[in-house]
Amino acid sequence: MFTAKKYAPGRSATDTLIGEGSVLEGSLISAASLRLEGRITGDIECAGDVIIGERGFATSNITAREVILAGRVLGNIEAAGKLTITATGSLQGNIRAAAISIEEGGVFQGMSLMEPKAPAASARTEQPEGGSATGKDKKAAKAREVALNGLNGPAPEPS
Repeated sequence: MFTAKKYAPGRSATDTLIGEGSVLEGSLISAASLRLEGRITGDIECAGDVIIGERGFATSNITAREVILAGRVLGNIEAAGKLTITATGSLQGNIRAAAISIEEGGVFQGMSLMEPKAPAASARTEQPEGGSATGKDKKAAKAREVALNGLNGPAPEPS
């Protein structure tokens, strides 16, 4: 009569809610989307979207598909898609995202790096025969590495 339903969290469903008045200390890893109305201290890794509500506060590095920030974050945000900082949102940290939107009144203090969404596996280009990259490819990779290192902290001092 009753059958067990298999549950697979959808990346668009908000399956995790940290409500107002709740405090979480430690890292959070979620396969589905997350909404934060309380406080968290610790990194957030989310396969879905992260929404920081107006009363939400995070001292975190956040990695997610898309991020909507209406509260406050102290830390870096990496979004595979779009980061939106609403009129009530505040970010003190660095951004790495495919697209960035900051509404009037939104606050952002840090550095940003915009990267296009990764192409589908079938659309990726193959390396030249022999497996070596061309000089142009190597220069582009080096420029990207320099840009990323600058975003993630100072470069190591020369020996």
